[in-house]
Amino acid sequence: MVEATVGRVKADLAAFGRERGGGPHSHVILLGLRNLETAALLKKVEAGLPYSAFERLRGTMDLSIESLARLIQLPARTLARRREAGRLTPDESDRLVRVSRVFGMTLALFEGDVEAARAWFATPAPALGDRTPLDVSTTEIGAREVENLIGRLEHGVFT
Repeated sequence: MVEATVGRVKADLAAFGRERGGGPHSHVILLGLRNLETAALLKKVEAGLPYSAFERLRGTMDLSIESLARLIQLPARTLARRREAGRLTPDESDRLVRVSRVFGMTLALFEGDVEAARAWFATPAPALGDRTPLDVSTTEIGAREVENLIGRLEHGVFT
């Protein structure tokens, strides 16, 4: 099982590296989806992403189940039901896509260095009120703030 997960993570990261910048939604590769156009991604989110998308992103980010569930605001009992059903709701799917978007931007900032991206995502940042990008990304407004910080760092504005 662990070897299969490591293999999927490596394949997803390799595909992300090839597609990065290849479309507005290359980050969905981290969910095990192909680089979808907006309309197709919207349909998938509205239908609810498969539970496997949660597992794929968890493996890529190297988070515990509890940490990723907390990040997308999904209580443990609800997560257990989603695992059993094999599908997330549209709202949960949207939040999972948000996390993949922010982590994808973090990966791009570190030019595909997943270890550096993971470390930065879990390190308190003064520009985020000494909170970690991981903690701040639990809401859309927080995720946008992390994205703004990434944009400033990409342009050499060290805040």
